Amino acid sequence: MYIPPKFALTDEQTRAALVAGGFAHLVTHTDANIGEGMLVTPLPLLYDSDRHSLVGHVARANPHWRADGARSVAIFAGAQAYISPAWYATKQETGKVVPTWNYEVLTVHGLLGAHDDPAWLRDVVERLTDHHEGARPDPWRVSDAPESYVEGQLGGIVGVELTITSVQGKAKMSQNQPDRNRAGVVAGLRQSRDPQDRAVADRVARAE
Repeated sequence: MYIPPKFALTDEQTRAALVAGGFAHLVTHTDANIGEGMLVTPLPLLYDSDRHSLVGHVARANPHWRADGARSVAIFAGAQAYISPAWYATKQETGKVVPTWNYEVLTVHGLLGAHDDPAWLRDVVERLTDHHEGARPDPWRVSDAPESYVEGQLGGIVGVELTITSVQGKAKMSQNQPDRNRAGVVAGLRQSRDPQDRAVADRVARAE
């Protein structure tokens, strides 16, 4: 991924984004026997610090897990928004402005592995559930469902694990603009009704 120095996340920021996990697009290049040459699966992934890997699962009918051992990348997209040049103070001064897009992204590269062991699968499903239910006042747990039902559901999925070889983080949040333009971007985005626009406004205000 192309990352100008101004937009590079620090090691600490990159690790925090990795630990946060979330919804990713898993991309794997495969041979023609598995798919079309490039498999893409959207799925939630969770960081396993002990194994330095990302773990999750796909439907058994999804051929992606059959690409065991292939080089892959998981892409986590963060807040993003269109940036109008009308918000820049320099528009009035020189007119030399163009539109752009602000965004955050984390790319995690590694080798894909598949897991069909029921105990491994249950552990990952429970950890994923606890991770995403944890903030709720009355979190749902896998054990809330009938055991026979859980076993049937586990039979319909295969675990995937991305053993990490490298991680890259990027946050393009108007760091390359003068303060007066950044202030205009923040003000313009905060007028929007779109929560993502307002989230980007907060990130632009915090970016250095």
